[in-house]
Amino acid sequence: MESRVELLKPIWHAFTALDVDKSGKVSKSQLKVLSHNLCTVMGVPHDPVALEEHFKDNDEGPVSTQGYMPYLNRFILDKVQDDFNRGDVNKMCWTLCSRKNLNTNNLLIRDNDSFKLWCIFNFLSEDKYPLFIVIEEIEYFLRKLTDAMGSTWVEERFENYKANLSARQYRLNAWEFIELIGMGHFSKGMHPQTVSMGINEVFLELILDVFKQGYMIKKGHKRKNWTERWFVLRLHSMSYYVSEDMTEKKGDILLDRHCCVESLPDKEGKKCLFIVKCADKSFEISAPDKKKKQEWIQAIQSSVNLLRLGLPPPHREARQRRRELRQRLQAEQDQLEERMRELQVANERKQRQLEAMRKKLQDAAANAAEEEYRRMQTQRELQERYRMDLEREKMVRQQMEAQVAQKSSELEQYLQRVRELEDMYHRLEEALEDERQARQDEERMRRLQARLLEEEAAKRAELEHMHLQQQRALSQTEAEKQELESERLAKERALQAAMFQLEQLECERKGALEQYEEAMKKLEKAASKTRNWKDKVAHHEGLIRLIQPGAKGPQKITNWGPAAFTEGELDLREKEWQQKKNRHDPAQ
Repeated sequence: MESRVELLKPIWHAFTALDVDKSGKVSKSQLKVLSHNLCTVMGVPHDPVALEEHFKDNDEGPVSTQGYMPYLNRFILDKVQDDFNRGDVNKMCWTLCSRKNLNTNNLLIRDNDSFKLWCIFNFLSEDKYPLFIVIEEIEYFLRKLTDAMGSTWVEERFENYKANLSARQYRLNAWEFIELIGMGHFSKGMHPQTVSMGINEVFLELILDVFKQGYMIKKGHKRKNWTERWFVLRLHSMSYYVSEDMTEKKGDILLDRHCCVESLPDKEGKKCLFIVKCADKSFEISAPDKKKKQEWIQAIQSSVNLLRLGLPPPHREARQRRRELRQRLQAEQDQLEERMRELQVANERKQRQLEAMRKKLQDAAANAAEEEYRRMQTQRELQERYRMDLEREKMVRQQMEAQVAQKSSELEQYLQRVRELEDMYHRLEEALEDERQARQDEERMRRLQARLLEEEAAKRAELEHMHLQQQRALSQTEAEKQELESERLAKERALQAAMFQLEQLECERKGALEQYEEAMKKLEKAASKTRNWKDKVAHHEGLIRLIQPGAKGPQKITNWGPAAFTEGELDLREKEWQQKKNRHDPAQ
């Protein structure tokens, strides 16, 4: 039985042709008609009950390929026998799909040639859906078609065609493939009949597995006469027909691994003879010439050798090798792309690491520059200090030199006086001893100064260390500074509130003083009236004397009224208020 994979390809074309709206689904009624036609051309008994049973669900919607495949495999393909005609299946599926997809307006070939190209496409296409043919298989077919037409393969023309294709178009569907051949892109200058014959020859080889065909003369078995027949050699048989249209078959020479072919000498007026020996019969055949004879012997022997080795036809084996090579190349390409992706990821990771290192180096360079600036600043300060020290030392040296000069002059005077005054000798020696002692003191001072310079360098390193600690402490004290600032603002607000209360108290105190003055005025008026009254009573009554209270000091006026507090209590309250004011004062 034919390979199920290759048998599914024309059925897929028919299914997609019934998909009018290109949704990937076909109505159930159309699938029933397609199934019935497939059963008819494949010789499978049609079972409408099984078909209805398979599609008996309540869903009236269309069916996808996934829904139709179980029925196709179970009720049709599993029941197909070896004796069905593959050509009838192809023609039935071609009839369904060509009307919808084939545009014959620009084609230079006949419809039958388009059908043969469609069959060749199904044979050479990849076993993936939707079906397509890759550029390597297109080149393989074009080379065979060029050889069949007796023309010369032009590599440059095909390379130009590939260069004009985009990456997506390195694969063609069936109708693009037919249009490529039918519009004569690679058969310019060729007669349409020559192109048709070339397509037919390739079709016979690839689709019908024809190894060789041609006219030869065969000797009959019964009447022993010689008759011209059209022979067609396939892998398992060598059929002979009345004419090359192959409408009337006269018989088959069945080939197996035990068959052999041998050359025969000329006899009975026939030349270029050879014999095909089978298990039950032998066939004597006369070729047109010696070249044809040798070609037929080699072709028949190749078929027998393939049968002995259990190998498929050469073109099918070559197709399988090409597919395996493409799969291996594709796997290598995928591995290479995966490796390239890994390398790209590693490169990006390295780039990120390099970028991080570059940033670190930049930061380090910036820190080094800053450190160098600070070092240079410190060095300049130290140089300035050294310069000032050197100037001071120079001044001291000049002073010492002046003193030395003065001492020298004094020494001269002492020497002159020694010659004159013997008694001044001892004092001169003491002066010299003092001078030597001064020089020793000067030397000790210089050593002390050197030690002080070393201590100053150590102190400077310590100060640099303290400066770094102060920089870190500044960042820590910044938050404390903000907190103190917030406390200061709060104390200022409290002080303002206290000042406002103090102003209120001052205003109240002024009001109380004014009331106190008014009350004193009233009291003075009342006292004068009382004295006047007393004088009048004393004058009139004489002996009568009123008893009145003793003299009182001036009364205190407070915010709570006259004499609300004693003077001690008022002093105590003033002290408490002053203490509260001092506590809220931010300057304390």
